[in-house]
Amino acid sequence: MNKGKVYLIGVGPGDPELLTLKAVRILAKVDIVLIDSLVEHSIRHFLRPQAQVIEVGKRGGQPSTDQAEINQMLVEYARQGLLVARVKGGDPFIFGRGGEELAVLNDAEIETEVLGGLTAGIALPGNLQVPLTHRDLAKGVSFISGCNKTFDNDYQWHELISLNHTLVIYMGLNKVQDIADALIASGMARGTPAMAVQDGSLATEKAVFAPLLHLARAIKQEQLQSPTLIVIGEVVALSPHWDEENIAQALYGANILVEAAR
Repeated sequence: MNKGKVYLIGVGPGDPELLTLKAVRILAKVDIVLIDSLVEHSIRHFLRPQAQVIEVGKRGGQPSTDQAEINQMLVEYARQGLLVARVKGGDPFIFGRGGEELAVLNDAEIETEVLGGLTAGIALPGNLQVPLTHRDLAKGVSFISGCNKTFDNDYQWHELISLNHTLVIYMGLNKVQDIADALIASGMARGTPAMAVQDGSLATEKAVFAPLLHLARAIKQEQLQSPTLIVIGEVVALSPHWDEENIAQALYGANILVEAAR
């Protein structure tokens, strides 16, 4: 049986200029493209006209193609001898189910190549001049999923805090207050600098900065929508966008020092 090949491709957080050169080259030659809904439409300009594009959704809280059906399509199209691109926002191995798809493809003995993409958790803080690590402030960074239904039990918040890591939370918009409450209850300072960014790297980007205690309020006030990335840690205050007096003014309409939240 003539077997094709599958490429698991991460296309970055949104801005098409953040694609790798290799991703652009591969997209220009594939036959079938299974594309997530978070991938910017402009990415399609890199495809050849004959390429067939199949929308497979995978957006939280909205109708989407079942993962088992996606897996089946990847295998079936490759077994027809076609070059298949599985296109995902960010990086396929950072909360992108790329590992699940790779396992299915390996079991089916389908040739597979992974093209890593610039994940939002690295690109977006950088765009806002927030260094995720810093010799004096953060020994490392922890990437966390905020969409777990039982996240209170999934994460040992005390242990996360003790690591002295910057926390980067994907898909945590709907649980931001719960996350803040859990961190504060576990010993994180209420005034810990935090930020949230929607549609990062795109023209529609919106970002808010606030102490952890007031992050949910700031997000609600600015009406941020999914996809939104959350970053929590002292490094957030290194950004030129962090201004305590302006943050307090935006939150309360009065010149209240945010330091009082600590």
